Amino acid sequence: MTTVAIDTGVGPLLRSWREQRRISQLELALRADSSARHISFIETGRSRPSEEMILRLAEHLDIPVRERNALLLVGGYAPRYAQTAFDDPALGALREGMDRLLQAYEPYPALVVDGTYDVVAANRGMAMLMDPVAEHLLVPPLNAMRLTLHPEGLAPRILNLREWRADLLSQMERQIALARSAQLRELYEEVAGYPVPESTGSTGCVPAPSLPFALPLLIEHDGEVLSFVCSIATFNTPMDVTVAELAIETFLPADRATADHLRSLTS
Repeated sequence: MTTVAIDTGVGPLLRSWREQRRISQLELALRADSSARHISFIETGRSRPSEEMILRLAEHLDIPVRERNALLLVGGYAPRYAQTAFDDPALGALREGMDRLLQAYEPYPALVVDGTYDVVAANRGMAMLMDPVAEHLLVPPLNAMRLTLHPEGLAPRILNLREWRADLLSQMERQIALARSAQLRELYEEVAGYPVPESTGSTGCVPAPSLPFALPLLIEHDGEVLSFVCSIATFNTPMDVTVAELAIETFLPADRATADHLRSLTS
């Protein structure tokens, strides 16, 4: 993922993150065991923060790991967090663990995406939903947002596409605000510009289970209407940029008919 470059010092960058989080200098100072005066001096460039202070402020501002490295570089320090390629042997145990998790979740769909929604792993349940999808969307690297929202992807078969699309775009907007990624912004502008197939409607057109706790994904497959709720899991306190940006997405059947249909396909 490419980070948006900002030609400025570490102080103004920290101030920008603080304002984005809507935290006052006093509140940040109390969280970081400092003083509002010292925070002000750092933000205006009158005081050069130590490496420890940059990391402490980044922690309390919930700044992504990738951006913490950028702050350290601007502040004159070496990056703290490694960025290991996903296929690197050093992540072998992680990949094996995720593969076992995805396989154990079958026949229900599940996949792993990186920080720009490229699919790095998926199970057979997910592959089942991809049939049929235009071949050009299946050329690696597969991108989950393109697969879902493209008119030649899953979009024509998603019966509540307008609601599901709005939710996905809102999710991307929140991530862009957090990560400030030019690559993610380009992806957002691309998928937000896809036309919505006229054949899709709202959930009011299709019988749906009562799910006050989550928006269901209603998708047609093999003549059946399948209903899923989605959950997203990330790694706790990651120390590597690549791992920090991984997300495991699982689709849980929202009704017994969906669960029975998926089990019938695998049996």
